[in-house]
This record gives sequence, C-alpha cells and structure tokens, in this order.
Amino acid sequence: MSEPNSQPPQLDEIRRQIDDIDRQLLELLRRRTELAQEIGKLKQTGGKPFFTPERERQIYEHLQQSNLHPLRREQAIAIFREIISAARACERQITVAYWGPEGTYTHLAAVQAFGRSTALQPQATIEEVFKAVELNHADYGVVPIENSLNGVVPETLDMFPQTNARICAETVLPVQHYLLSKAASLNEVERVYAAPQPFNQCRKWLRANLPNVEVVDVAPTSRAAQHAQKDPHGAAIANRLCAELYDLGILAESIQDDPRNHTRFVVVGYNEPAPSGHDKTTLMFSLRNRPGELYRVLGVFHKYDVNLTMIESRPAQRVSFEYIFYVDCAGHHSEPHLSSAIREISEVALETTLLGSYPSNDPKLKSS
Repeated sequence: MSEPNSQPPQLDEIRRQIDDIDRQLLELLRRRTELAQEIGKLKQTGGKPFFTPERERQIYEHLQQSNLHPLRREQAIAIFREIISAARACERQITVAYWGPEGTYTHLAAVQAFGRSTALQPQATIEEVFKAVELNHADYGVVPIENSLNGVVPETLDMFPQTNARICAETVLPVQHYLLSKAASLNEVERVYAAPQPFNQCRKWLRANLPNVEVVDVAPTSRAAQHAQKDPHGAAIANRLCAELYDLGILAESIQDDPRNHTRFVVVGYNEPAPSGHDKTTLMFSLRNRPGELYRVLGVFHKYDVNLTMIESRPAQRVSFEYIFYVDCAGHHSEPHLSSAIREISEVALETTLLGSYPSNDPKLKSS
C-alpha cells in the first residue's frame, strides 16, 4: 500500500523535464539579453530610440503566425512583452509618464505598451504627461485619446497644438468596469464615485441596480477608488487593479453596458517609427473660414484612396470660432499615396501638422 502523501513516479519525471527546460530557457534569455545590450550600444552610438514599436510589432506578428497550442495568443504576447521590457531595461532604463494615480486605465495601458520593467511615473493631468515628455522628465507619455462609445478625449487632442511631442505608438484596452467598495452588499451603498466616462458607460446597470444612489463625479478612476476606500457607504466604478491597490471588495463585475467597449491610448514622444506594414497616421490641420474648404480636403483623401478611420474638430485656442481638424487614416506617411495626399492637403489648408505614423493595433484597419 502506498503512503498517503507519496507522488506518482511520473510526476517526478515530468518535473525533472520542466527543470531542464527552465535551465535552457534561462540560458536563452541570458543570451537574448546580451544581444539586446549589443543592440542598445549601437542605438546609443547612432542616436536611435530604445523603444521601437515597429520592431515589437514584428515579434508579436511572428507569435501570431506560430503554433502556440496549448498557449493562447494573448498569453504568449504577454510573456514576450515582459521579456522585451526586461531586455530593454538592460539596454537603458526608460521612463514613461502616464495619467495617474496608480490604478487608472492609463496605468494599465502603459504596462501593456511598455511592460513592467519600465519606470512608470503617474501624473495628475493629461497636460502634465505632455509636459513631462517635453521637459525630458520622461522619455514617453501615455494618454487616452478615444473611446469606442464616448468618442475622443478632448483634453488629449487639445494638447497637440501646444506641444512638439508626437504619437509614436498606440494600444487598445477592453474596458471592464467593477463596482468596488468596503460595504458588504449593494444595499449598504449610498454613494458611487465615478469619472464621467465610466459613469456614462455604466448608466443602465446603475439605473437597474442602484437607482437612488448619489453619483459623485471624481476623475480619474483610481481617485474614485481612493474615495470609496475612505467611505464605508461609498463605492467606486473602477478596474480590477484598483481592488488590489486600495483593498476594496468587488460587489459586482463587468457592469459596463456594452461589452464591446474599448479605449484607445497613444504613446507620445519623439520617435519616428519606420513602416511596419500595418500603420496608422494622425494629421492635424486648420482651414480658411470660407465655404467648401473641408469638402476640398476630404476630396483629396478620396482622390488618393486614403481610408479615414476618425475625423474630429476642436475649437482653435488662438482664434475664436475657428476650428482645428484631426484625422486618423490607414497607412504610413512615407507611402506614396498618403505622402501625395498630405502634400496636396498642405496646399489647401492654412496649416498641416503630421502628428505621427505608427504601428496600429486595430485589426479592422484597412489600408488603401
């Protein structure tokens, strides 16, 4: 009769094989890091950026084309994201500012874009993220720019006329909201702290489950969690990370009204990524105040078969009742059809600014 705590002999053998594989993995990771350091020296000599999103996209595309079973694609990418992050930190530690404090969706986006081996700096406002990059207090900044339900983030767009920082990457996060609280049940909740966008994205759930509570406008999401932490009858609409950071219970999960809800974030800095084969370009332009000007510009995009994915206008801050237009389009600015379109638009518009061409994370993006 076998002893109660004895292990099957096959288990020991499988574990031995895993230990052997771990030793091989460590040796390969060590060698990979050495090669990354050699690349880092070449980058430093040539004044090249240490963050190259176009190269990282190539690595992730190779993963997607490989047989990863039983690993899921997103699991493999998450593993390699941290491998790349650790290797980059061995080349040179880079600093990334994000709209904080800790626990915001922008914090999560910064981790997704750069990995956890990066020095992350929370900033109180979107404007301060841009300033940190401009003043060289941070190498890059991460800010939200567009939500699939609520549209653009005006505070981000309004910064581009004031800065010389440009977009060099993007990342997209699914928005999953949780109701977090110190309260034991929904019946004890009297106040809900929420930023405007999360509140708008959970209106139906709140109306159905907490119709009489007071809603307190607090931004960003992690600050709502901080308020809930101090209020025994308060709750916050926030993400799961905030539950860990602020020791809050989860009263309800996935309370967003639309499961298709995503937010797009951009990385701002001074990179000029090379074409990756799946790129997006963002332009900013202003027009003369006369009939047909916008029509003429849109006609240029049609003429050169440029696929627009977003167009937005914002009030010009220097002149009353005039507007600045922002467009996202498929392709890299170096591609002939897009380069020709930008050149012709510059002849029509008062001022045209290329805000960046960068690898796109949008699987539905179609180039011309």
